[in-house]
Amino acid sequence: MQMKCRKKFLSCILCMALIAAMAFGTIGCNGSADRKEAAAGTEAEVGGQQPGGVLGEGSREFPFTVVDKDGNETQFEIHTDKETVGEALAGLGLIAGEEGEYGLFVKTVNGITADYDKDGVYWAFYVNGEYASSGVDTTPITEGESYSFRVE
Repeated sequence: MQMKCRKKFLSCILCMALIAAMAFGTIGCNGSADRKEAAAGTEAEVGGQQPGGVLGEGSREFPFTVVDKDGNETQFEIHTDKETVGEALAGLGLIAGEEGEYGLFVKTVNGITADYDKDGVYWAFYVNGEYASSGVDTTPITEGESYSFRVE
């Protein structure tokens, strides 16, 4: 009789342990998935910056490099169906600025703002490593060319 009670008691304890383990496992999975999503969001946008890599979708592609004031480079491979470099970069949220009499005056690139009035620096647009002769919003995407913005 005593053996029968012990088996029932052990069975109850084992069932409670399994239920507790399942509950903790379910709670742990939901929490870790949320943390992974939050971490991915943080990693993808650190202070507004994107870490580089392949961005966008489309039949045209071009390399794009961002060089900040400390000389740090971030490289992207841009895929788009847009006609101009400016349209493609703005559509992906990589550049922002103000419309002026000469076109788009880019103030922010990859989440980094260059304020000439405050710091005396600005974003310079380059095509194939040379200072561009046209604005980013009027420069057509040309196969084989690379584009970059550098703080100067």
